[in-house]
Amino acid sequence: MLPQEAHIREHLRRRIYDLHLSWGYQPVHPPFVEYLESLLSSAGRDFDRQTFKIVDPASGRMMGVRADMTPQVARIDAHQLNGIDISRLFYLGTVIRAYGDGAGGRSPLQLGAELFGHSGIDSDLEIIQLMLAALNNVGVRDIHLDLGHVEIYRSLLERLELSSVDQAALFDLLQRKAESDISQFAGSLGIADRDKELLCQLCTLNGDESVLDRAETILGVYGDKMLGAIDGLRKVGQALGVLNDSAVVHYDLAELRGYQYHNGIVFAAYVPGRGAEIARGGRYDGIGEVFGSARPATGYSTDLKTLMSLVSSADPSIVKRGILAPMSGSSADATQRLRAKIQQLRSAGEIVIVQLGKSEASMCDQILVEQGSDWLLENC
Repeated sequence: MLPQEAHIREHLRRRIYDLHLSWGYQPVHPPFVEYLESLLSSAGRDFDRQTFKIVDPASGRMMGVRADMTPQVARIDAHQLNGIDISRLFYLGTVIRAYGDGAGGRSPLQLGAELFGHSGIDSDLEIIQLMLAALNNVGVRDIHLDLGHVEIYRSLLERLELSSVDQAALFDLLQRKAESDISQFAGSLGIADRDKELLCQLCTLNGDESVLDRAETILGVYGDKMLGAIDGLRKVGQALGVLNDSAVVHYDLAELRGYQYHNGIVFAAYVPGRGAEIARGGRYDGIGEVFGSARPATGYSTDLKTLMSLVSSADPSIVKRGILAPMSGSSADATQRLRAKIQQLRSAGEIVIVQLGKSEASMCDQILVEQGSDWLLENC
C-alpha cells in the first residue's frame, strides 16, 4: 500500500478497533503460520483447498499459512480462556488464500469477531448488529442483509442420503439457483418426486418475510427441525427490524455458503453495485470440539481492503493535512521556542512537518510563522 491507502487503512482500523472494544470484545492475535494439524481443525477443513502448505525446515513437518482466522480464535477460546462463561473476541490480520476473490484478492485483511458460550438467538442478533455497526462506523450505507439457515438444507440432505460427490454437485447447482439443472440432476439420482420438487422450490424461497410463510407451508411436512429453523429466522429478522434500521432484511433459504462450516443461522451483507458480499458470518456451534471444548459459537468476518474500496479517500476526516514548520528561527532563543511549539502541537495530535524541501508545502494547509517572541499559525 502506498501512503494514501495505508493512511485510510489505519484510520478504518482504529475506528473499528475502538468500536469492538466499546461492545466488550477483546483483541487477539493468532499466529500467521502454524502446523497443519492445528490450523486445519475439523471446523477449518473447508479451508484446506485455500491453504498454502510449506515444510518446516527444522522438523520436517507440514505447516500452513492461515487462510482464515476463525478456527485459530476458537482454539484460543478453548485453551487460553477455558472456564470463562461468555467470551467475546475480535481480530484483524492478513490471511493468504490459494485462490483469491473480491477486493482483497489472495491476501485479504481479515477482520472478524466471535462470540463463544451462548446458543440462543440473542447472540446471533448481537453479532449481526455488531457487523452492521462496524460497516456503518466506517461509512458503508445502503446495506442489504441476507438471512438463511443451513439446518434446512442439512435436514434435506439427511433424507436424501447422497454421496459426498453428489452433495457437492447439488450444492453447486443450488448456489446458482439452476432449477432445471437441479430437476434433471435429481431425476438422474432417482430422488423421489416430492423431494425433487422441494429442491427446486428451495431456489425460489428468497425475498421478504412472506417467504417464511411459504417455507412453512412447503417444508412443514418435514418435521419440527425445519419449522424450528424457519421460526428462528423469523425471530431474528423481526428483532433486527426493531433494533436496527440501517439494513434491509432479505431471506434466502438457499444461502448455503460455508454450510459444512456453519450449523445454524447464516447471514451476509451486500451493497448496491457489488455482486459479492462485503461481510458475512453465522453460527458454528461445536467448533472447539477438536480442542476439547465444544462451545456454542457465532461470529462474522469482513475484509478491510473491501471496506477501503467503499470509502471515499476525499473524506477530509480520513486524510489530515499538516502544519509546515521552518528548520530554525531568527535566533537561538527563537529556535528553542519553535521546537517547543512543534512539540506542543504534535502532543495535541497535529501533524507538523519540518521543511526540508519544496514539495512538503503541498502536504500542509498551515504554516508556523515567527512573530516577535512567539510562533503563530497562519493559513498557507
